[in-house]
Amino acid sequence: MSEKLITANLASTIATRSLPGITQWNRLEGRPRTENFERALRAEIRDPLWLLTRQWQMGEFRGDDAGSPIFARARIETTRLTGYHAANGPAEAFDTSLPLEARVEPLPLALSLGDHNIALDIRLMLGRYWLKLIKDLPQAARGQYIAAYPIHAPDPNDASDAPTLAHAEAWAQFAAVAGRAMDGAKLYTYLKADPAHRASDGIAALAGSEAQADAQGVRFLAWFEKLLHQPAEGSAFVPERLEYQFSCATPAADGTDKVYVADQYFQGHLDWYNFDSDPTQTTLGEATAEGEITEAVEPEVTTLTTLPAQATFNGMPNTRWWAFEDGRTNFGDIKPDTTDLAKLLLIEFGLIYANDWFVVPFVVPAGAIATIKGMAVTNVFGERIWIEAAGRGADDDWQRWALFLTSVKGQGHQAADLSLMIPPTAQKTLEAAPLEEVIFVRDEMANMVWALEKTVPLPSGMPKPGAAAARETRLFFEKDAERRLGAPPQPPPAASGAKIRYKVISTVPENWIPMIPVHMPGDNREVQLQRASMPRIIEGDPSPPASVRPRTSLLRHGLDQAPPQPYFLHEEEVPRAGVRVTKSFQRTRWRDGRVWLWLGLRKQTGRGAGSSGLAFDRIVDL
Repeated sequence: MSEKLITANLASTIATRSLPGITQWNRLEGRPRTENFERALRAEIRDPLWLLTRQWQMGEFRGDDAGSPIFARARIETTRLTGYHAANGPAEAFDTSLPLEARVEPLPLALSLGDHNIALDIRLMLGRYWLKLIKDLPQAARGQYIAAYPIHAPDPNDASDAPTLAHAEAWAQFAAVAGRAMDGAKLYTYLKADPAHRASDGIAALAGSEAQADAQGVRFLAWFEKLLHQPAEGSAFVPERLEYQFSCATPAADGTDKVYVADQYFQGHLDWYNFDSDPTQTTLGEATAEGEITEAVEPEVTTLTTLPAQATFNGMPNTRWWAFEDGRTNFGDIKPDTTDLAKLLLIEFGLIYANDWFVVPFVVPAGAIATIKGMAVTNVFGERIWIEAAGRGADDDWQRWALFLTSVKGQGHQAADLSLMIPPTAQKTLEAAPLEEVIFVRDEMANMVWALEKTVPLPSGMPKPGAAAARETRLFFEKDAERRLGAPPQPPPAASGAKIRYKVISTVPENWIPMIPVHMPGDNREVQLQRASMPRIIEGDPSPPASVRPRTSLLRHGLDQAPPQPYFLHEEEVPRAGVRVTKSFQRTRWRDGRVWLWLGLRKQTGRGAGSSGLAFDRIVDL
């Protein structure tokens, strides 16, 4: 026989399990003396030999590493977050009076679409509140405020009012309140434009009561800014990435800053996994005079002495033979696939290693970083064991596994960050229906990217499907051309006897905004996407075709500035699956009881590529 098939020392091989194919089993079978198993199933404990046999079979006589922890001592260092730096703003002191999402996510509330007023619901709410504040002032002031800050009545013969006139529900709401209600947003904008502006300016009926009206104006501004949290100077939102980018810092032991960077936040809920430790940054940045970062404070060191408690969960298998589980979790009913490694690991943990985990409780305050400097555990045999972190070593080691630890940015071979970061974030956030929804898709046939305005806000403040809004807008301009021409516009007549026609370009729905590729500055290879526009072509209309402008604030970035600025989007931000971006109101309650409301953005994966049907140089049948 070949020597390769001979095991030299079978006993040693079985004991060390050096060959997985060679193993052994122990099986005990009872010899029943009766056909009734009721007594056997009782597991009676009056037979010592039976108990010893069961203990031997369950491996309870093996005392290797079987000592249970009875005493633990840990030294824990905690530091507070002291600095915050948004991508487009200066560094400032970290503010714990509001949830971190309310500091990072807020986007400005759009009150106009170019030169057209929108958000009628917000304007009416502000107007009602202001008229309520001045109810004790002369009654004539009420009518003068309505006249000074009126709601614009759409003109059916003015095409510039198309964003309102094209939609019957929005037109009806503006017509119903025009001349009857006050536009509070105009007063708010006037007061915020210049500190010298007063609420009593231009109101003759307030003669002698200017001071009272001006005091109510200060209260009016404070009320609205408390109601809806607006972004502070320097927003964290990066439009060309469709993401939020910011960083936080805490004092380090050597006098520098330990910086945590969140450069790809778009999920809508902040947590520890959004942050990476950046060892290349030793300072957060220059602070403004108003937001001066406080002096570094000494870390708080706590020596914790406690009795470890066993980690338990519902349905946890009981390791003792004479005790039975509650059955609320049936691990035996889990049917994982052969490739479902996560589920297999969960079963292995629950059925085999569940009683190997112990908990040493320590409360870490929100907005703090905790680091275990050392930990010693004493077991029931009096052995004292020094515990080292399971996730120690190089951060990029493929065999390293750790949970709740931040990754380290760098080129590789960086030491793992063993600290635990608890950001001061909201536990629960209520999210309204999307006010805006844009889907970026790749059109392989047209070889370009489109931004589909899936949901657009009407001037009344209510959202509407972008396709329906686009059809209504197109119909309005066709009727407007008919009004100007006195008859429906007609396409040019075909040549006599012609059976085909040459068509330069086809049309796409007006809620499809093109994003064309352009070269990066100074680079002939790398490209980025630039917002463009399609012409609104109405056959038979002699007027030059106008450009179709987007109606969502996300795609109008830079368009309403003077002069208008282009909008660029990094090409890699739109994968083959596409991107879905939504903007909606977020609401939460902070630990002091105050309610925070802001307008935030969320990015999700799309549903694949799309086709606009855009084509050039076509021959069509007549």
